[in-house]
Amino acid sequence: MKILVLNCGSSSLKYQLINMETEEVLASGKYERIGEQEAFITHKANGQKTEIKHTALDHTEAIDFTLKQLTNPEYKVIDTLDEINAIGHRLVHGGEKISESVIIDENVINVLKECTDLAPLHNPAGIMGIEACQKVMPGKKMVGVFDTAFHQSIPKERYIYPIPYEYYEKYGIRKYGFHGTSHMYVSKRLAEIENKDIKDLKIITCHLGQGSSICAVQGGKSVDTSMGLTPLAGIPMVTRSGDLDPSVVTFLMKKENLSANEVENILNKKSGVQGISGLAPDFRVIETASVENNEKALIAMNTFKYEVASYIAKYAVAMNGVDAIVFTGGVGENQINIRKGICEQLTFMGVDIDEEANNCRGEEKLVSKSNSKVKVYIIPTNEELMIAQETQRLIKD
Repeated sequence: MKILVLNCGSSSLKYQLINMETEEVLASGKYERIGEQEAFITHKANGQKTEIKHTALDHTEAIDFTLKQLTNPEYKVIDTLDEINAIGHRLVHGGEKISESVIIDENVINVLKECTDLAPLHNPAGIMGIEACQKVMPGKKMVGVFDTAFHQSIPKERYIYPIPYEYYEKYGIRKYGFHGTSHMYVSKRLAEIENKDIKDLKIITCHLGQGSSICAVQGGKSVDTSMGLTPLAGIPMVTRSGDLDPSVVTFLMKKENLSANEVENILNKKSGVQGISGLAPDFRVIETASVENNEKALIAMNTFKYEVASYIAKYAVAMNGVDAIVFTGGVGENQINIRKGICEQLTFMGVDIDEEANNCRGEEKLVSKSNSKVKVYIIPTNEELMIAQETQRLIKD
């Protein structure tokens, strides 16, 4: 069985074609600047990387041209599109109506439209991708795997905000959480590595990257997560502020005469570790500067590590214990000193990191000592494979 996984942005398209018998990625790539004359695709197949400039004025044209690369005689991986059994879409927000991966139909598309206010950049792009596939490959089965779905198991007392209840009833204002596909993948993978039933495990997964979130996974289900109504909440990220005293927002609006859109832009794109350090929006740059006696960079890194450790401790409380902590995402998988600094603040919980084992990047590896009461793992995330697995599961049912 071959599954095509699509992740549509407002002007981009990421894709992978996966052979589910071997879980081998047959082809992958990214279409960028969709809607512009300068659009181009970077396609990888058979160990070959090819960049092609090709105007795609919308997602239909982009997907059509992408599919042609899969059968291109120069580097083809399939003979015809009939070999693609189904399409798995990475979708962001299904609100409260979608609590698991679903076969896409008109009802699912309508839910995406209803939730556009909650994900104004992502949901319209997801709809465009679905409608483009309907045009280019009519009748092909499609599955939607939602970032928010994994977190629909969070108890109500943990997702309701302490504001007038009427705003939840009127506008659906509550914690939704994101990165669900990544949290689901690495927690399942941890259970496989440990050769244990995930229902018996208490796991804290740390997806640390450009966007970052922490999740408490108990018995295979999300019981709390750091992101909220939007991906702005939780720990400080590269350019996102994370949690704040709400009065900071209104104070800035009054003092700087800012509109809601302007202050939202500051908190999403000019804050986080970049905002504190004043450096480039790149953890590698800021982390390097922090060990070179750049005071603001050091403050930024210490703030980040402290907040991550604090959330881990909080989620140990949420589950009344923890068996394992998993680091994933670009920062979690690759930043040695950041992992070390976080774990060193958790010794009171029995976390004992092995510095030699931790001296690695991007490996699937146990990095805690044998006597550590809480195991610490690095597990590279694979959201595309998780989407493909969910797609295969649903179309087989």
